[in-house]
Amino acid sequence: MKKKMSLAQKINVLRASVMGANDGIISVAGIVIGVAAATSNPHAILISGLSGSLAGTISMCMGEYVSVSTEKDSQKMALIEEKERLSEDYDREFNYVKNKFLAQDIDPKLAHQATKELMDEDPLVTTVQERYGFNPKEFTSPYAAAIASLIAFPLGSILPMVAVMSFPHEIAIAATIIAVLIALIITGYLAAVLGKSNRWKSVIRNVASGFLTMLVTYLIGQLFAR
Repeated sequence: MKKKMSLAQKINVLRASVMGANDGIISVAGIVIGVAAATSNPHAILISGLSGSLAGTISMCMGEYVSVSTEKDSQKMALIEEKERLSEDYDREFNYVKNKFLAQDIDPKLAHQATKELMDEDPLVTTVQERYGFNPKEFTSPYAAAIASLIAFPLGSILPMVAVMSFPHEIAIAATIIAVLIALIITGYLAAVLGKSNRWKSVIRNVASGFLTMLVTYLIGQLFAR
């Protein structure tokens, strides 16, 4: 029977999806706006956008795979080290967990009872969570993260390509910028929700980075305008 993903694992996949779409929007928007600033040739604009989308998709997918795989390897090493600690000195690890509870101003008797119950149930999970801050039963899959990026990046890249190709050249760049900024507000907000961070800061940071990217590529395109 296939094991269902936990909430934490689902959130990590959603994070990879949101960030993949966000990168697809910004990266390809920068490319097509830069090319559109240099030429009005729709064929050149489309090819550049498609090329950027393909390259970005592969890069993002591999990046997520390598990043999550590295994190997973580190977590596995932490598990090995913690197993050794438990076998060498169980009482020391017991006291480590209890002291973590005491540091939260929990009554000593209650802290001892809670530690005993948790350690009796699963000492490895308990000590790993308290010492390293992750659940060893909820590893994030590098394949799931990579697939999420593989799908999300090209989906995000569609928006700037459609926008720049759908309007007359005279207003295509402005229309693309507006469409992209609206999309970045949405992805910035979603990223903040998933990461439990400040919504406004995330949105402003996301919009500012996207706008700066498009501005720089536009100015570069203008240098080669024909």
